[in-house]
Amino acid sequence: MARKAIIIGAGPAGLTAALEFLRKTDVQPIVLEASQEIGGISRTIRYKGNRMDIGGHRFFSKSDRVMQWWIDLMPPESAADTEAASQISYQGKTRTVAVPAHLPEEPVLRGVGPHVDAVSIDEETIEEDVDGNALDDVVTHAEVRVAPESPDLVMLIRPRKSRIYYLRKFFDYPITLTGNTIKNLGLVRMAKVGVSYIASKFHQITPEKSLEDFLINRFGRELYLTFFKSYTEKVWGTPCDQISAEWGAQRIKGLSLTTAVKHFVKKTFRGKPKVAGDIAQKGTDTSLIERFLYPKFGPGQLWEHVADKVVLAGGEIHMGLKVTGIECDGQRVVAVEAVNDAGERQRFSGDYFLSTMPMRDLVRALKMDVPANVLEVSEGLEYRDFITVGVLANKLSVTEHGGGLIKDTWIYIQEADVLLGRLQIFNNWSPYMVSDPSKVWIGLEYFCYETDPLWAMPDEELKKFAAAELEKIGILKTADVLDGHVVRVPKTYPAYFGTYNRFDELRTWTDSFENLFLVGRNGMHKYNNQDHSMLTSMAVVDGIAAGHVDKAALWSINTEQEYHEEKK
Repeated sequence: MARKAIIIGAGPAGLTAALEFLRKTDVQPIVLEASQEIGGISRTIRYKGNRMDIGGHRFFSKSDRVMQWWIDLMPPESAADTEAASQISYQGKTRTVAVPAHLPEEPVLRGVGPHVDAVSIDEETIEEDVDGNALDDVVTHAEVRVAPESPDLVMLIRPRKSRIYYLRKFFDYPITLTGNTIKNLGLVRMAKVGVSYIASKFHQITPEKSLEDFLINRFGRELYLTFFKSYTEKVWGTPCDQISAEWGAQRIKGLSLTTAVKHFVKKTFRGKPKVAGDIAQKGTDTSLIERFLYPKFGPGQLWEHVADKVVLAGGEIHMGLKVTGIECDGQRVVAVEAVNDAGERQRFSGDYFLSTMPMRDLVRALKMDVPANVLEVSEGLEYRDFITVGVLANKLSVTEHGGGLIKDTWIYIQEADVLLGRLQIFNNWSPYMVSDPSKVWIGLEYFCYETDPLWAMPDEELKKFAAAELEKIGILKTADVLDGHVVRVPKTYPAYFGTYNRFDELRTWTDSFENLFLVGRNGMHKYNNQDHSMLTSMAVVDGIAAGHVDKAALWSINTEQEYHEEKK
């Protein structure tokens, strides 16, 4: 009888595991998804012909395996200039149908304030050609392209532009030391930033107990108060002095204001690098104008395609089944029990069990006596919830210099007088995300708890509230709003406070179950990006295929590998 893997959750981690099992083993994957939607937080929301991306998902990774995996499923769209179409760049480097292997990952403003423009390699050691141009500006790896299964199953190559909106002005993102930054902040504030940074170098906070300590030590108190504190607390709903310094260490280690200034000086006096192969962007500073892969109809399109392939190859995907019970025999899981909306229960036995469900829910579902300390840690884990309000409008009040829709994909709202945290312009992710290209389709992102009044606010009231906030800060006029749609996403961000400082107690105990593997963002209570979540699943399937899964190595993904803003 064929071995079976029970996979809890049909997000990127769960579906990656399912397809990998079918490709590399004789194990039949059975996926149980509590909702009626494929893709987890990487799904695409449909509303009256318009599409929404929950949180925004740029398809790039430092992992060649992940990039190839995506491209095999949805190759880049053909273009008249095929060479240009096959080149994408990110943070100043280029690859053929890929992203750089030696760069900081997606900036971390989603959780900890603005990323400061920096490089992940020691620029003192970069080799140069005879003209003094850095040879490391090009990554030569190229993925193999295949013909798309249909004209719609393709990745678009999209321009990337993100900015910060603060003091009713736009700042470059990542934060860079430019004339625009100096002009927007003003000489007095810039002087305060410099003085406070120098002071922080002479008076380091030791030991670093909180995220506030971590950021002040690296950027100075003035820059911390200007760009980090309010946004971070808006995202997490917790004062920075109560968030573990480990969060900053994981997401932005290696960065400081010194790094940014050094990088600025080098870029200023070295001249513009000649980036080989970057045909569409010759002579352009690619840290400001870059490109990334994006499914034609949003991220959910790829994961729906993966789900189709899983079922076609003999796997099973059961929708609307929430796992409420986990049966164990000693240190082995033997079966799970799931219930649908009608209250009907089903039991699924298996040989391997992969969980992407929140760890708190996992522990609650275990039909056994859980050690008191483990239960205390799991119950104390906290999560930040997320609301996206889609707004359809005739136009925005802010435009490009020459008129027309601004080109940003994301805008980070640093204004303290609104609750809005981030703004997406779906037109710029893909023109196919909006049914009427003459209209503007945007997503307003709010971070909250399920217990907050904002979460409980009726949809119609929330739409009006969101539009009013945009008018308040000068982004659009409510008179131009045509329609709206509200999406609530619970447990979007696993938090690094609560009982997280005792997380190892929980991890050690769950790892003791020999055939239970925790993967993905919520499954591991780890702020993984989409590609990191995929890699955790790939590592589990590889281990099962080889006869042994190294759980320690599994937890090291996005910790010890080259995924951080860290100088090597």
